[in-house]
Amino acid sequence: MWIVALVFAVLLLSGTAFAYLMGAVSVVSFLVADKAPYLSILPQRIFAQLDVFAFMAMPLFILTAEIMSRAGVTRSLIDFALSLVGRFRGGLGHVNILTSVFFAGISGSAVADSAALSRTFVPAMAERGYDRVYAGAVTAASSMIGPIIPPSIIMIIYGGLTGASVAALFVAGVVPGLLLAAALMLLNAGIAHWKGHPGGSNEGMPRFWPSLLRAAPALCLPVVILGSLVFGFATPTEGSALAVLCALAAGSFYEGIRFRMLVEALEATARLTGTIFIILAAISVLGYLAGQMGWSQALAGWVESFGLTGTRYLFFLLAVFLIAGMFMDTPVALSLLVPLFAPQALAQGIDPVHLGIVLSFNLCIGLITPPLGKCLVVVAALTGVNYWRLAVATLPFVAVQVLLLAALAYWPELSLALPRAFGFSVN
Repeated sequence: MWIVALVFAVLLLSGTAFAYLMGAVSVVSFLVADKAPYLSILPQRIFAQLDVFAFMAMPLFILTAEIMSRAGVTRSLIDFALSLVGRFRGGLGHVNILTSVFFAGISGSAVADSAALSRTFVPAMAERGYDRVYAGAVTAASSMIGPIIPPSIIMIIYGGLTGASVAALFVAGVVPGLLLAAALMLLNAGIAHWKGHPGGSNEGMPRFWPSLLRAAPALCLPVVILGSLVFGFATPTEGSALAVLCALAAGSFYEGIRFRMLVEALEATARLTGTIFIILAAISVLGYLAGQMGWSQALAGWVESFGLTGTRYLFFLLAVFLIAGMFMDTPVALSLLVPLFAPQALAQGIDPVHLGIVLSFNLCIGLITPPLGKCLVVVAALTGVNYWRLAVATLPFVAVQVLLLAALAYWPELSLALPRAFGFSVN
């Protein structure tokens, strides 16, 4: 196996893209394990990994987010959030978090949310007397709401890998996402009173009804997506196509639809979709080898030898995925670790929807923790804030998120009550 480790280290240090690195390491692993004859089946295995109906929704939801982010929706959402919570002490911090909730129903991506809001909120908060580092920390921490509230790209990936209902996952993500927003706003309120952050004046706040009418087309998008799934009008794939149509209609309302903009949105969608799919293809090769070598069975035996069952096994997974999220991109960690660890969890009776919410939430925390912390990188790059100072300022928000993650893992009803109420099949 030293050959595999050497190939991995050389490719990693050379800056090889992760998909090619994993593909090369997997092929070398087949040769080292004397499984070379099985390499002829790899094209079929890769196609089987990607030939999942749920994955068809992914590019359309990405396209929806690209259209909405280019259509001038940001200002209307910020004004509406200001009209709701801008008057309180630490109001701009609350507005930052609430705007992330609104954006979550559009983009489904934490990195996209942090990029869209960094340029707007950090300078605005600094002008009102906030420390720039703290403003960046709030922006990075609140962007994690993006993949939790539907639509969510990582939940689509999880559903495709495990066969769990994507519609049920979307519905189950609503309560955890809102709980996360509430927890962050409570923490922001405490810090605002401690540090004396300013509150907004009534004169400078947008009026509620005009701002609501202006933001209504954007706010209707998540309602349409969830409504079509909850009431059985559409599958997630059909709902994603409906979301694109709604995004085009909303973009026309905001007068942001241009031919060049649509071309750029399609190009960005193709790049991101291709990136995700090639990673899934490369990791499927390693997954096939894992099946041939019996790694899952060995892992199950190891878990049983330590008596890790039920809730204890779930908390063990939290630790594994929390560490993985610090070093791996979220789709990479999800597609690499879920096939390895999820079967044991499901065999022990853990509901697949509950597991999906917990693992998705878990990996998203890695987006704001060093050394990778993609949202930290984006915010630091766009605002000029020092990365490590930003990481330190984000720690209180990370602590709150970890506590909420533990609560979600211990009380499945926090995730499952809503999908159960709407008739989805959950334990």
